[in-house]
Amino acid sequence: MCGIAGMVGERWRGSFAAALASLRARGPDAENTLELGELVLGHQRLAVIDLETGGQPMRSADGRYAIVFNGEIYNFRELRAELERAGRRFETHSDTEVLLAAYAEWGERMLDRLDGMFAFALWDALERGLFAARDRIGIKPFFYSIAGGGFAFASTLAAFLAIEDFPRRLDPEALRDVLAFQAVLAPRSMLQDVRQLAPASCLNFDARDARLSVRRYWEIPAPGAAPAEDAERVARVEEALEESVRRQLVADVPIGVFLSGGVDSGLLAYYMARAGARPLRSFNIRFREEQFDETPHALAVARHLGTEHQVIDAPEIGGDALLAAIAVLDQPLGDPAYVTTKELSRLTRGAVTVAISGDGADELFAGYPRFREIESDYPDSALRRLGRALVRRGLAPGAFLRRALAGRERLLYGRVELGPFDPSRKGLGRYLQPDLLARAHPEATLQGWLELAASRGGRIDTAGLMRADLWTYLSEDCLVKTDRASMAHGLEVRVPFLGNPVLDLVLGWPAAVHFDASGGKALLRSIARRVLPETAWNRPKHGFSVPVRQLLNGAWSEAADDYFARAGRIAPFLRADSVERLLHDARRGRASRRLAYTMLVLLVWLEQHRITLG
Repeated sequence: MCGIAGMVGERWRGSFAAALASLRARGPDAENTLELGELVLGHQRLAVIDLETGGQPMRSADGRYAIVFNGEIYNFRELRAELERAGRRFETHSDTEVLLAAYAEWGERMLDRLDGMFAFALWDALERGLFAARDRIGIKPFFYSIAGGGFAFASTLAAFLAIEDFPRRLDPEALRDVLAFQAVLAPRSMLQDVRQLAPASCLNFDARDARLSVRRYWEIPAPGAAPAEDAERVARVEEALEESVRRQLVADVPIGVFLSGGVDSGLLAYYMARAGARPLRSFNIRFREEQFDETPHALAVARHLGTEHQVIDAPEIGGDALLAAIAVLDQPLGDPAYVTTKELSRLTRGAVTVAISGDGADELFAGYPRFREIESDYPDSALRRLGRALVRRGLAPGAFLRRALAGRERLLYGRVELGPFDPSRKGLGRYLQPDLLARAHPEATLQGWLELAASRGGRIDTAGLMRADLWTYLSEDCLVKTDRASMAHGLEVRVPFLGNPVLDLVLGWPAAVHFDASGGKALLRSIARRVLPETAWNRPKHGFSVPVRQLLNGAWSEAADDYFARAGRIAPFLRADSVERLLHDARRGRASRRLAYTMLVLLVWLEQHRITLG
């Protein structure tokens, strides 16, 4: 687990050391650079596998290939054995060397064989080409740019912000995504001149003619048939989850598990115990506010499984601590749970180097009630069409718009904080100046999500909603939150629910298998009823969150007052009066707390990085 960076060409080479240093928290164990004429590769290492000989950048024995790699390949030992049978020889015990040999043997087809979380870049000196790829769901990040005539890449946007004279022009559509969805959605970044490699994608850069090409190497499969019997479906999920957990325990350092006391983390801990993880360390964070605290449930599961459990008291996160947490974000992220995830990661890192997390279970196994709210629930009608026309002509209040929307437009309204919904409270035009609003293209808000959701037959159903979240909410919010919060403290977090054994099985089944009379997650709850205490599976869903309204009125009030009052100076393209009113209303429960928090993060980030509209 590491931070990676590289440049082809000379345009930004003078700032390479600064760019690599910006990634140091991701890899505090070692820093190394490799220069090969027109190419420079850099690596900040967090040593997890092959502590002695697994250093990077790594070159093949014949010198043709060089690689920098962030992540873990969980089936690297099986791949190594296959490559050895094909005549390949190895000098280390690392998964990095397996990637080099796999590319030499299979070329880009190697991606079909990888089970892991990864972002890597591999240079072919003979062809003067760079090949890069990101894992299926986007667990690990990869940013790149062709500004200046060459090619530059890094694990995070922070590396580009560290490059002297690199253009800092705001991408208006990325800003739209942050305000609408609280996250920047790949392939965009907050900078016009930098892009993110999307999940399940790879790229080729040919240094001979500066040609860049990007493609998807894996698609989310269409749902097909599932075993007819409940018992067989449950048994196959058990087998896949057990295999995924077993694979992801490979490490030469201590491993623990984030244990909330619910079904997802409880099952991971159970399968870790079955796989022989010893000692089995578990961690949860305790909140003072009872409605946010899951400690009693975590303790019950820990006792049941016999883990060495540590309860971490949530520290008092005041205004200074909040601003410090936001300061290490490479891009704005409006998920308030980032702050506490970062503290949990910091304190967990004192005991282990790797933590197991339940991210992905809700998306794969239908854990969100919103998946049942589908397009056909909102049929259009003459009355609704009339209502929309009246609102948009100013003949009816904007508050009526929600009730007048139909079909996927109504689904979109419920999915975003802001969008193409002027003059309602969710209209982007309420907060963006007219010139920027036009460039932000509000009509394209969450376009990628809508296309994914409707890609299986034209109408948005539960299966489409579940799959759309994989490459939007999961990849660009949940996994970004976990990656940035954990890697800020050199903690590697693994997500077995997103391992290939689980993905390959569950994505091939129809959505209906995940629901019973009690709601979603029927398959996981069926397993949990047999192996976990009742407190884990017989309670309402409880997300990992923080009391934003209380914090905006209390510990964060001074910082919020300061930034919202200066919104017009920090970001002249925002409508300062509406921004200030947002804070006032959110504190009184009359506006979205999440939007207010997102706006605060955005203002802090914009001031820190001196971004221009360009």
